[in-house]
Amino acid sequence: MSTYLTDDELKRSKELLDRIQKIFSERVVGQENLRETLIVGLLAQGHILMESVPGLAKTTAAQTIAQAISGSFHRIQCTPDLMPNDIVGTRIWNQAENEMTTELGPVHANIVLLDEINRSSAKTQSAMLEAMQEGQTTIGGIVYPLPKPFMVMATQNPIEEEGTYVLPEAQMDRFLMKEIITYPKPLEELEVLNRIEAGTMDKPIDAEPISLEDLTFLQQMTRRVFLHDTLKAYIVDIINTTRGMGPNPLPGFSQHVRVGASPRGGIALMRVSQAVALMAGRNYVMPDDIKKLRHAILRHRIIRTFDAMADEISVDGLIDAVFNAVAVP
Repeated sequence: MSTYLTDDELKRSKELLDRIQKIFSERVVGQENLRETLIVGLLAQGHILMESVPGLAKTTAAQTIAQAISGSFHRIQCTPDLMPNDIVGTRIWNQAENEMTTELGPVHANIVLLDEINRSSAKTQSAMLEAMQEGQTTIGGIVYPLPKPFMVMATQNPIEEEGTYVLPEAQMDRFLMKEIITYPKPLEELEVLNRIEAGTMDKPIDAEPISLEDLTFLQQMTRRVFLHDTLKAYIVDIINTTRGMGPNPLPGFSQHVRVGASPRGGIALMRVSQAVALMAGRNYVMPDDIKKLRHAILRHRIIRTFDAMADEISVDGLIDAVFNAVAVP
């Protein structure tokens, strides 16, 4: 069992997290949910799927997070003709050296933004599976480790279906969380206009970014946040309830849910709750930490039946029903 985090480790963690959040606030107006999701994704070493209409600062948020951790950043615009080699890299003939050399693709960066991932073909989407799950790519039979830390932030536009390819369930499940980004509040939108008019959106960042070594420290601290066995059992009960089982099965739940959350969903609940606790300055997990980002963790892991979709029963509502049915320790 990991030892409790010391007061000094908690203090250093808070200072580093404050610097990340300050940099994010300097570049992105509002979007508190997105900020928390991205930082938690970094701490828990997971990948994030973002869904929204265009123009809601997803690219800016990704670039800002990369700046905040002093990491490399690559943006990949997904299109139907994008090939796997365009992402992972390829072998090319070097005439000067008279030999084949490897040119690494844009996925080899600390933060990778896959813009409109559902516009790329299934073959190209599958090329990301090894990178996201294994932290490596294979080019010409040779394995190339990806930089550490490594996080994929993928976006998809929910309003355009023409020319898009639905993400397969196996690919969706590899995302730690799915964040749905909404329009900013009027006052936040006014602040955006004021910042653009004043020219402050492009000014250098005042706060000092953390280093990649600092982020590695934060990730190590996250893994050491204490999670009691009763809370682990609580997570298992939640996941089993999404499958129509658990200690208190919901009547008629199978009429609404075709497939429940996989074991990866339980791991996500555990890792995210540890990250949420660390961001709150604690070295132990509370039940509220498990509940806090439940929608983002489970909404892409619960597959509704056709009847549920026809009746417009929301996934978030089903997740709330599951959590209400499971007794809190």
